[in-house]
Parts: sequence; structure tokens; C-alpha cells
Amino acid sequence: MKKSKNQISRIEKLCAESGVKFTHQRKIIADVISNSNDHPDANEVYLRSNKIDPRISLATVYRTIKLFEEHNVLNRIELGGKRARYEELNENEHHDHLIDIDSGEIIEFVNEEIESLQMKVAKKLGYKLVNHRMELFGKKISK
Repeated sequence: MKKSKNQISRIEKLCAESGVKFTHQRKIIADVISNSNDHPDANEVYLRSNKIDPRISLATVYRTIKLFEEHNVLNRIELGGKRARYEELNENEHHDHLIDIDSGEIIEFVNEEIESLQMKVAKKLGYKLVNHRMELFGKKISK
């Protein structure tokens, strides 16, 4: 979800609600992640943030990402041995991921059949599904 220049990011809003102090550097890092069209890894977040404020170090990015994860405002996407990628967590816009294991491309998708099946499986096992995360890993089929 993109925001205008003066609009507060969802990450910043949720951190404020959790009592997390929001520094200038954390704001930049939050904005970089919130405004990303892709799923950047920590190094990409660092490079983009450092262009805005050269005082931002890679260590600051790692600490900030960890803080955001601890406060459940950032989704970590594991790529099976490769660098983790990140996206702003938005509980109102659920989607799953298909990850190309060769290129690292992450494709977001929503499939109502899969959503329904997951609820049925949880119910059959005696549970009410309250949340889930699905990451599919695949290789592009050559034609």
C-alpha cells in the first residue's frame, strides 16, 4: 500500500501504538519498506535508506528490521537458504506467496479455494483458524 509524502506509514503507526520510539532513521527505514513494490532484503533496504540518509548503517537496518519483526509490523519471507525478504504486514490485505527458487522472485496471490480449504482442515482437526501464512516454492516451467 503506497502512501503520500506526509502520510504516516502503517509500520510507524503500529510501532507508536506499541510504545516504540520512532527515530528519524527508523522512519526512513519504515518508509522504504512501506513504499517498496518488491520484497527487499535487508541489504536492499539499507541501500535505499542510505540514499535518503547516508548516516544509516547496515547494522541500523538489521536492528530496526528485528525491532519491527518483534512488534509484528513486518513480515519476514524466508527463501530457503537465501537472504530473507521483507514486506509491511497488513492484516486487512491477506495474500500468500509463490517464490521462484531460481530467481528469488516473489509473486503475491490470493486463492479463495485455498483459503476455504485451510479453514476446513483446521475445523476438521478441531480448530478455528485465526491466522496463517503460506509460502509456496517453485521453479518456472519452461515452454
